[in-house]
Amino acid sequence: MGRTLSVVRSGDLEIVMTRSFDAPRALVFDAWTKPELARRWFGPHGCEVVECEIDLRVGGRWRYRLRHGGGVEMLLQGVYQEIRRPERLVSLETNEDCDASEGQALGTVTLAEDAGVTTLTQVVRYSSSRIRDAVLESGMERGVGEGFDKLAEIVAVPAGV
Repeated sequence: MGRTLSVVRSGDLEIVMTRSFDAPRALVFDAWTKPELARRWFGPHGCEVVECEIDLRVGGRWRYRLRHGGGVEMLLQGVYQEIRRPERLVSLETNEDCDASEGQALGTVTLAEDAGVTTLTQVVRYSSSRIRDAVLESGMERGVGEGFDKLAEIVAVPAGV
């Protein structure tokens, strides 16, 4: 596919992740918002999605519980603030590993399609640069990259279709 994840710091509080997929954006949006598809790609290799709930409406919640080899679990969850199918999702996100006062981040996913290639841009705005930098140092880039590689496989549209 030749598509790779770009992860950059933006300003003092944000991480901007960009990746292109050889698929129409409606399909990428569905893979992001339908539990039966999200279970297949979310998280790094060697990580199982043991819980995946998506209530796709403004005010609705999403929740992923991941289990790494050895039984270590991580819970990620959020509340949708904005939904524009198939181009934009905004949610207020939390990670149970973070202090509640600093643990929320605003995540925005935008999808833009050109000639059957969808570019996904995910901007995550944290409450402090300390939290943002800790997330970057946690190995998040590898995990997101591996998850997006799996996403690319499930949404790939064969050439000529």
